[in-house]
Amino acid sequence: MKESGNTFSIIDKGMTVDGSLVGKGNLVVKGTVTGTLNGESVVISENGHVAADTRVQTLTIGGMFEGRLETSGQLIILSTGKCSGEVVCGDLVVEAGGRLDAQVTCKGPVSKK
Repeated sequence: MKESGNTFSIIDKGMTVDGSLVGKGNLVVKGTVTGTLNGESVVISENGHVAADTRVQTLTIGGMFEGRLETSGQLIILSTGKCSGEVVCGDLVVEAGGRLDAQVTCKGPVSKK
């Protein structure tokens, strides 16, 4: 069977993942993730909490992130989001009301050749 190009996974409210989480495609975190997280496009919902060493292409934070974060693309902190720790990102967007309490390094947009 041919694998579809877009995968979608959810860590639902009430679920906790403690350890190493590696995935492709889109991941929505409504529960809790601790440990390490590697992936492509990750969204932390308003009730979600990630406390992990994280490497992703893009991250949208509507809940809480704590730890070390590397994004090759965009980091978006929504008005309900809170981010603390150490951040290395391509682009950074913080909506009014969003909290950023981290050591931040922005590399700028990834150039497409």
